[in-house]
Amino acid sequence: MPKVQSKPLAQNRKASHDYTIEDTVEAGIVLQGTEIKSIRRGSANLKDSYARVYNGEMYVYNMHIAPYEEGNRFNHDPLRTRKLLLKRKQIDKLFGISREKGYALIPLKLYIKHGYCKVLLGIARGKRDYDKRHVLKEKQAKRDVERALKQRY
Repeated sequence: MPKVQSKPLAQNRKASHDYTIEDTVEAGIVLQGTEIKSIRRGSANLKDSYARVYNGEMYVYNMHIAPYEEGNRFNHDPLRTRKLLLKRKQIDKLFGISREKGYALIPLKLYIKHGYCKVLLGIARGKRDYDKRHVLKEKQAKRDVERALKQRY
């Protein structure tokens, strides 16, 4: 059976600029009823969010999910800490990696897969300022070459 993956409902676009993504891990997320309704509506934001291991469990912090407009007085807190669903071996591996200097666990995408909300976690290493400038120079040079070839033909 082919894996069905919908378009991302939320994406951390700045992550690829600030970090070098070395590996990715897919994780489930524990949500309340009004949270999943709000996510399906597209009201989630992954900017400045990160994941961490606490008491042997993985949590995501600073993920903003806007309150559901049709929700009642039991609506969720937009910035609450949410638990991620991973296997024990995965948590142990990610904990070991995140303890190394310069590494972080960054949520990259939030999407629905087979009816369940999933988070794509990136094992990321922080970029220095000169690395960012070098990448921008390479992109600009590539654009210039393509523009010159297009004009030539």
